Amino acid sequence: MAIVYTHQPHEPWNKGKLIGQKAPLKLKDIWAIRIRLQLGHKVRDLALFNLAIDS
Repeated sequence: MAIVYTHQPHEPWNKGKLIGQKAPLKLKDIWAIRIRLQLGHKVRDLALFNLAIDS
């Protein structure tokens, strides 16, 4: 039995994507996230989100 290996071209997962720093969140987006977490009663996630924003 012979095993034949074929070379498959490898394409990077981030080819064609922008790399580097992302734009900061807008105040409107921050409040939208906070409201969703509050309405979902996600106290832990809200606390972690607030900590991340304050850091």
